[in-house]
Amino acid sequence: MLMTSGPWVWIAGLLTLAIYSFLYKDNPFYKVAEYIFVGLSAGYWAVFLWWNYAYPNLFVPLGEGNYWNIIPIVLGFMMFTQLSKRTSWLVRFPLTFVLGVSLGLQVIAAVEGDMVPQLQGTFSPFAKGALFNTYNFWTSIGLIVLLVGVLSTLTYFFFSREHKGVLGVTSKIGVYFLMVAFGASFGYTIMARISLLFGRLHFLLSDWMHILR
Repeated sequence: MLMTSGPWVWIAGLLTLAIYSFLYKDNPFYKVAEYIFVGLSAGYWAVFLWWNYAYPNLFVPLGEGNYWNIIPIVLGFMMFTQLSKRTSWLVRFPLTFVLGVSLGLQVIAAVEGDMVPQLQGTFSPFAKGALFNTYNFWTSIGLIVLLVGVLSTLTYFFFSREHKGVLGVTSKIGVYFLMVAFGASFGYTIMARISLLFGRLHFLLSDWMHILR
């Protein structure tokens, strides 16, 4: 077994083994690798946000005479007032501003990006009035199942009336659709994690240890 002498490959291989050592039990090697990962991530994102967002969007326009940018800069520095007990109350102003703007943007994004396309994709085939004439048989069946799933799932979250009779049966069908969706999402997540595992194993056995050619 001929292992490479590249220092960065050695560091990556040892840190990978340190992370996976947590599968045995919590240990100092895992903690060191975890702290390095968290520190590098924080440093990377700090530099990334500075050069890609803060500097070109705030400080460059400020140097060109756009003095309105002083307001977000001051609000940004007020975030650090929570480091002192005497000035920690000032952090409420930037936090309130950030939460308000974020809430407004998220509501618009949810409606225009999720809700409206979902309604269009669910009901547009039926609005045309030619479901089986426009699509083939199995596609039409799939669209009908999609419509039933959307309506029954929404019925499950309708709590203004007790789920009895037709409402109870419909909501129970919605539960089945929810379970299928959660199961598919969970399976996709597991496959993604296994793919990452295979990638790291390939790195260890090929790039580092040269066992695989």
